[in-house]
Amino acid sequence: MQLPPDGLNETALFEALGALRQLDLDWRGGRTYAYVYDAGREVEEAGRRAYGEFLFQNALDPTAFPSVLKLENDVVGIGVEHVGGGPEAGGAFTSGGTESIMLAVKAARDHARATKPHITAPEMILPTTAHAAFHKAAAYLGLKVVLADVDPETFAADPVQVAAQISEDTILLVGSAPSYAHGVVDPIKALGELAQEHDLWLHVDACVGGWLLPYYRRLGVEVEPFDFSVPGVTTISLDLHKYAFAPKGASLLLYRDVSLRRFQYFTCTEWTGYSVVNSTVQSSRSGGPLAAAWAVLHRVGDQGYLDLARQTLEGTRKLVAGIESIPGLSVLGRPDFCLVAASSEELSVFHLIDAMARRGFYVQPQPSFRGSPRSVHFSLSPKNSHQVDALVEALREAADEVRGIEPSQLAASVGGMLAGLSPADLQQQFPQLLAMAGIQGDALPKDMAPVHELLDALPRELCKELLTAFVGSMFSPTREAACAGSSA
Repeated sequence: MQLPPDGLNETALFEALGALRQLDLDWRGGRTYAYVYDAGREVEEAGRRAYGEFLFQNALDPTAFPSVLKLENDVVGIGVEHVGGGPEAGGAFTSGGTESIMLAVKAARDHARATKPHITAPEMILPTTAHAAFHKAAAYLGLKVVLADVDPETFAADPVQVAAQISEDTILLVGSAPSYAHGVVDPIKALGELAQEHDLWLHVDACVGGWLLPYYRRLGVEVEPFDFSVPGVTTISLDLHKYAFAPKGASLLLYRDVSLRRFQYFTCTEWTGYSVVNSTVQSSRSGGPLAAAWAVLHRVGDQGYLDLARQTLEGTRKLVAGIESIPGLSVLGRPDFCLVAASSEELSVFHLIDAMARRGFYVQPQPSFRGSPRSVHFSLSPKNSHQVDALVEALREAADEVRGIEPSQLAASVGGMLAGLSPADLQQQFPQLLAMAGIQGDALPKDMAPVHELLDALPRELCKELLTAFVGSMFSPTREAACAGSSA
């Protein structure tokens, strides 16, 4: 694709962008139960305006842009207060949960290098429900992941399983508040006791639930303690672009003792340019997300968040009851938050997801893994909580539609054939596999159940290779004539 000979005028420019946006999920309609956390137009507009006001302020240098420094100190201070931090607590603003988690792992690794230099092959112990970002951090930072199975009924981390995996190379334990897949808060108190007993760093991934869970407690819900009130908790990640409803690009990494924060920093003076001191993975970064988070927090306020928490809590209770009333469907575990997983021993959940899409609802597929069966994931927000009655009715109709559908023959036949292939062999067979799954070019088939069933039938390593190849094939530079139109 080439640049237009002349710049597009404003009308043509935004018409083109608007046309592209029509390809996306209609998340404002209240029928999208993943990816977007929607508290309504007023909150959205507050974040949008503040984002624009600080779009070009650069958080790279707080001495040049003290407004951005003030915003970060305010937002981190609010976060520390929210999770029970004392006067010695502190933290940093990051671009999202993945960056917060990666920085927490880096800090734990570098702290271990300084205090336990005998450890040359550091390990972190993850419940199987811990977020994929920890695996990503391990891949980037050179740690070994040790998986611990969770309770097969509750899907909460099992402290006995975690304790059994601790070795002389362990530097980090992880718990979730809650886990994304099932909405279950891990027993953080028990993990904290293990961390203290073995002198280990404990990170609590509260990215998805850390903001609203304290409000759930105020609404009378029994919430497992997960914050700095729990002895042994070292760091907490908390996303503001999830259930604090800020625009994307807003998360916090918080420390019980802010003196440990230096281990997340990168500083460089060994070059001919300006001195570099970065608290995050990014160097230059827009002040827009930070200002938007500050604005949304102040626009909604404490009572506003209490009301938004009430809406999601009521919607979750209604959804859980609705799922349990549908023959063949059941809820996995007992969610502590507004994240729900539904599974079935009788129905094909992947076909159920396709049937829901035909009814205008987007719900998320979750493959099977280590005791957690295939499931349908629902993330509720204030906006889509008001659609739960319609969602349950559509789910009931979809269940009746797919009842009796047999598993895909593609998964049964191809899955067994592929199981013996090496990753290199799989790469060679990739075009044929796409065609067999109904994928032509970068266009996905209308019904995705056969594709999900195939992926779920493969050994994990082959599944990863296939997914990597497919997603990579989607990103290819557009080759066409220059854009039509010119400035006017």
